[in-house]
Amino acid sequence: MPVTAASVARTVEAVFRIESARIIAGVTRIVRDVGIAEELAQDALVAALEQWPAAGVPDRPGAWLMATAKHRAIDLVRRKETYARKLAEVGRAQPDAVAPPPEPADADDIDDDLLRLIFTACHPVLSTHGRIALTLRLLGGLTTEEIARAFLTSEPTVAQRIVRAKRTLAKADVPFEVPYGADREARLGSVLEVIYLIFNEGYAATAGDDLVRPALCEDALRLARVLAGLMPDEGEVHALAALLEFQASRIPARTGPDGAPVLLADQDRSKWNRLLVLRGLEALRHAGHGPYAVQATIAAYHAQPVRYEDTDWPAIAALYGRLMALTPSPVVELNRAVAVSMAEGPAAGLALVDALAAEPALKDYHLLPSVRGDLLERLGRSAEARAEFERAAALTRNAGERRLLLARAARAGS
Repeated sequence: MPVTAASVARTVEAVFRIESARIIAGVTRIVRDVGIAEELAQDALVAALEQWPAAGVPDRPGAWLMATAKHRAIDLVRRKETYARKLAEVGRAQPDAVAPPPEPADADDIDDDLLRLIFTACHPVLSTHGRIALTLRLLGGLTTEEIARAFLTSEPTVAQRIVRAKRTLAKADVPFEVPYGADREARLGSVLEVIYLIFNEGYAATAGDDLVRPALCEDALRLARVLAGLMPDEGEVHALAALLEFQASRIPARTGPDGAPVLLADQDRSKWNRLLVLRGLEALRHAGHGPYAVQATIAAYHAQPVRYEDTDWPAIAALYGRLMALTPSPVVELNRAVAVSMAEGPAAGLALVDALAAEPALKDYHLLPSVRGDLLERLGRSAEARAEFERAAALTRNAGERRLLLARAARAGS
């Protein structure tokens, strides 16, 4: 097959997609600004598009891109240093002169730089939307268009979030480092939250026509695996990775041929990815005892039985009780109610759900009436169940879920 400019361009883009996070991380070590680092990484991409069609694709294309970006970064820092020195020579030196450029990081330091980039992109000084957009851009390699499409928002909105996030990091002078002690624990929580939010938006989209967006799940799972490799002694990192492995294993069975949602009880478990289940079990071995570890254990109880009827609901209900003790929230209690209903009967679950009716946080949460409708249907209270399913359908912004809920309402009323 002849080498063409188009085939080389596809190669460049594929390599950049894979290597961009490491390139940006390595360059940020030099320039100490993620915005400038991303621009220099893009410059290296343009250089590859210009040079590789004539010179050929190098044996180590990722290393070529890294070296090109770092050389440009060092040139930039040296120009700034020269400018500051010239100002000093005429008596107008700035109080904060630019430091001499560091040498490019050794190969052994690349993973450390990537870890620093993760903590920088997920810094709590940024809004949640800003952290998600910047993480997907810098670490997921997604374009502005892809992020906008994934979260069903406009490209200008995503672009503004990314620009604002970069400016906020620069203005706050956020250090390019992995924090330690209490600060590390707090920051790690932010990192895990961002990865989890990205996965959840792919696993159960809040809006739009598609229930599942596998590409987002894949990005989040990849980030979780990378983080677990970079932080092997952090139990909650392994716990999150395990949780996402288990959840991702069920994605092939979550929708039917027409894209309609398939309830857990009705899923064809032969479609579940057992390799991901095994990966989840291995990651769970290294998990600690925090909230993600409990959620991962719950997911493991769901993932392992070959038949829905073999699910150990009493164990799952007990685990949700433990999760409530660690991170009490109405959503966790709603999930506990479902598990209790399966372990002890729908009446026991309904009592817990009715106790949540006045919770402000669940006022517009479509799963509250959805769960209540399911419990009422199991108790034979069809008219009430229909009304709850219709209320849930009116609250959800996902078209697939809305169709499922309206179908359940119709069946309950028939």
